[in-house]
Amino acid sequence: MNPFSKMIAAALALSEKAVENTLELLEEGCTIPFISRYRKEKTGNMDEVKIEAVAQANEKYKEMAKRKETILKTIDDQGKLSAELQQRIDNCWDATELEDIYLPFKPKRRTRAQVAREQGLEPLAQLLLLQRERNPEQAARKFVGDKVSDVEAALQGAKDIIAETVSENEQSRNQIRGEFRRGAIITSKVVAKKKDEEDAQRFSDYFDFSEPLKRCSSHRLLAMRRGEAAGFLRVSISADEETCISKLKRHYVHGFGECQTLVGEAVDDAFKRLLKPSIETEFAAQSKQKADEEAIVVFAENLRQLLLAAPLGQKRVMAVDPGFANGCKTACLDAQGNLVHHEIVYPHPPRSKRMEATAAMKRMVRQYQVEAMAVGNGTASRETSEWLNEIDFEHPVDVYVVSEDGASIYSASKIAREEFPDEDVTVRGAVSIGRRLMDPLAELVKIDPKSIGVGQYQHDVDQSQLKKSLDSVVMSCVNSVGVNLNTASQHLLTYVSGLGPTLAKNIVEYRRENGAFSSRAQLKKVPRLGPSAYEQCAGFLRIPGARNPLDNSAVHPERYSLVETMAKDQGVTVKQLVEDKALQKKIDIRKYVSGEVGMPTLTDIMAELDKPGLDPRGEVEKFEFDASIKTIEDLQVGMVVPGIVTNITKFGAFVDIGVHNDGLVHVSQMANRYVSDPSEVVKLHEHVMVRVTEVDLKRKRIALSMKQL
Repeated sequence: MNPFSKMIAAALALSEKAVENTLELLEEGCTIPFISRYRKEKTGNMDEVKIEAVAQANEKYKEMAKRKETILKTIDDQGKLSAELQQRIDNCWDATELEDIYLPFKPKRRTRAQVAREQGLEPLAQLLLLQRERNPEQAARKFVGDKVSDVEAALQGAKDIIAETVSENEQSRNQIRGEFRRGAIITSKVVAKKKDEEDAQRFSDYFDFSEPLKRCSSHRLLAMRRGEAAGFLRVSISADEETCISKLKRHYVHGFGECQTLVGEAVDDAFKRLLKPSIETEFAAQSKQKADEEAIVVFAENLRQLLLAAPLGQKRVMAVDPGFANGCKTACLDAQGNLVHHEIVYPHPPRSKRMEATAAMKRMVRQYQVEAMAVGNGTASRETSEWLNEIDFEHPVDVYVVSEDGASIYSASKIAREEFPDEDVTVRGAVSIGRRLMDPLAELVKIDPKSIGVGQYQHDVDQSQLKKSLDSVVMSCVNSVGVNLNTASQHLLTYVSGLGPTLAKNIVEYRRENGAFSSRAQLKKVPRLGPSAYEQCAGFLRIPGARNPLDNSAVHPERYSLVETMAKDQGVTVKQLVEDKALQKKIDIRKYVSGEVGMPTLTDIMAELDKPGLDPRGEVEKFEFDASIKTIEDLQVGMVVPGIVTNITKFGAFVDIGVHNDGLVHVSQMANRYVSDPSEVVKLHEHVMVRVTEVDLKRKRIALSMKQL
């Protein structure tokens, strides 16, 4: 029994039994895609998001349990661990509360209060706090001696002890937290001596900026923190000082008199010197963490959309990496994505060899039977696409514009060098562009997700959290689509549930030595691929044309006997059952419910029999920019033009309208209704119509709107 399952179930509003089963499966080494797809009865039909939340909550509680062990040992070593304190710590599962309980016992550097205690001034501090002494100076005189020079030093030491006591008190800290929670203001000011630096201008919106912290969006907060890290801004978080001190004094200062005045001074000091900086740091960390989480969610969703973009499929493609002075790098690929030819043509200025370039393109299209072209969306993309669309290739050749973000990262990577040891980076980059059109998922998994160009402040967020989240998205996408066991690259196989780098390499080597796999069962012959790995990966690997049609479906091999029983009950073979939709409709799946197999699994099996091996990603669409618009100078306010969504953030979507500068559709301009999240309205690489609302030629900024379109 997992010690945290009850708390996790309560926190996430899930069934305790389902949480317990999920944690058991995770403990056994099952992957989230596998649990989500093939263990629905055990998890109560949880999706990947809920399973991920359960896993994260379990990790959080495990970390807190370790922290509690450390805290208990530290307090026990000091001889201060009472039964009541131990019980309080044992029962506490709130990280902030736990640290507050620990704070008075936490080993710290030598503070002013610590020095005062060593001087024997603790009893004087207690006397002042009682606020019954009519003449505190006379009382302080008793503490003057070798360690304390005079009455003033004695009273100051006592105040230092009181200030630290106030700052470490749980109730005090919660009072100040409450004020920060209700009314904290985040303020950003420019560092005066750096105001006129060119790089500082990127942060000019935050040179003199303030707003309530609870209203500060993640992108604004991350922008301010980036400006602060670069040394251009000073950022602070503060609550109303008078209110905070007044609340503390109501608790600590009782009546009027000299003692009360001294305690009041200690409270002032406690807030300004100790509490305020501590709570500000806490809220700065919390707000940064929240902004990180939001940015990571946005990035993860963008990456998911990008990876699940529609593939062209297995067609012969010519990839074109466009350019002016350096020419257009072309790479011809066969239907499997293998490089068969490459060369450079120069249709644009300064060389302007358009006739020769056109002849070369016609020759390559004819010679390599090219069916489609993929043109990178970088420099000279628009000019190259228009030129290619003008050429008569004697048979239809569709021209697609493909995002080349990250292609240069791939072309210089270890993976690219292993794939094309004899080619230079320009050829590798062109090949990557072509393969992205054929199968975006298979190609993009080779690139560090941070380099794909769809993030929001991705370099400013917690990098380990970002990597974990993006790796999880890649794995989820690969397994939701399924992978062709006989054509998948080693790198793509790495992301299949239960595999990883070593088994992926072993599969590719086995394939090379023994030829194509004819059945999933053959996987058991791959070196080091044991029963557990086979169970995890088999359902996500596809074999088109296999003798058993279930090998090209998402039906798991552990359920083949069940499908065979269904077929037998209908008096047909499995192959006939898969091919005959009318037969499938006759099956009453309720008859096959058992202790192990429930309705969720049976429903999934019938959906797979209906469309085995169906790619869930849809079909790729062609797109053309407005031919009359070539540069930002051609734009006029009020124009309605077609565009492609290139990036989605919390504050809006960036759209390429063919002028080398993406325009921004602010979230307030996305629809004729309130939109809280741009991804509700648009998807990455979606084709949209936009209206130009503002053109800033100086800053090369374009504002767009999708309202009433």
